[in-house]
Amino acid sequence: QVQLVESGGGLVQPGGSLRLSCAASGNIFAINTMGWYRQAPGKQRELVATISSGGSQNSADSVKGRFTISRDNAKNTVYLQMNSLKPEDTAVYYCRLIHSSGLEYYDYWGQGTQVTVSS
Repeated sequence: QVQLVESGGGLVQPGGSLRLSCAASGNIFAINTMGWYRQAPGKQRELVATISSGGSQNSADSVKGRFTISRDNAKNTVYLQMNSLKPEDTAVYYCRLIHSSGLEYYDYWGQGTQVTVSS
């Protein structure tokens, strides 16, 4: 079992910044992918950005140039630096961990943290 604990959400004005953190605990395979997804009320959950333990990254076009994902493998923690925030970034942001033993696949989600961008 793996647990994901998120922090850093809150209220910010348009153009402002926030930094989200997600710390994973439990039995985590060394090779894994962690990332951030977001969901606004009544809308589909969507990818924000992911990063593998090897450093490979993927991100949504809507956040390129504004958001930066990073991780600390020793701490099993992933971060999302969010700059130049827009009202359309308002959503619940979820942390995700995917890892595999080679025979079994595991997918874990955090509880979500609210990000609100408003004047």
